[in-house]
Amino acid sequence: MTTPKEIVEFAKQNDVEMVDLKFIDFLGTWQHFTVPVSELNEEMLDEGRMFDGSSIRCWQTI
Repeated sequence: MTTPKEIVEFAKQNDVEMVDLKFIDFLGTWQHFTVPVSELNEEMLDEGRMFDGSSIRCWQTI
């Protein structure tokens, strides 16, 4: 799988229910959030997904 289209197709063909998205914060700690596969699409994989980062260290608090 090398393209967003292939990833989305794989998820659909394999009955994936949730997708765990991981990233590293500014201090180098792994962070993640989970979304239902219904939100997974090529645009999200190409452009990214906004989320509330107020609970992540070094991001803006509410």
